[in-house]
Amino acid sequence: MKLFFALLIPFCFVYCDDSHSFAGKHFLGSYIGCNQKAMADLTGMLAAMDEAVKSSGATILDRAEYIFSPHAITVVYLLSESHASLHTYPEYGACFVDLFTCGDRCTAEDFDRALRAYLQPSTVNARLFVRNEGVEEIAFETASTK
Repeated sequence: MKLFFALLIPFCFVYCDDSHSFAGKHFLGSYIGCNQKAMADLTGMLAAMDEAVKSSGATILDRAEYIFSPHAITVVYLLSESHASLHTYPEYGACFVDLFTCGDRCTAEDFDRALRAYLQPSTVNARLFVRNEGVEEIAFETASTK
């Protein structure tokens, strides 16, 4: 076992470059006044979330969802880059979304754009944080969408 680790350590230093820096982007969004038909369509909601995650550039490893009768949903994605989640509140016409990705390859903007297109919220409150040794909030559009 010690030999394995002795061989592995030099391998990591050779193949782990600056593209795998200790940094990530964390998008948090609250979508209010969403299209009620879109929120009630569980198959459509899952397809929209799949598309949003894929459009961000992230790689889906696994997905777990739970349906709260009659049509609220929580879905969590395990990504190669980290995770994404969606929690719907149909009785309020609202949902919370989250996307955390490591590195610079993925874009929260495309994730957000895809979900807005499906849900058609009247108001979006969103924040994007850069996480490394600290946490820095960076500008992200937060406005009425209609």
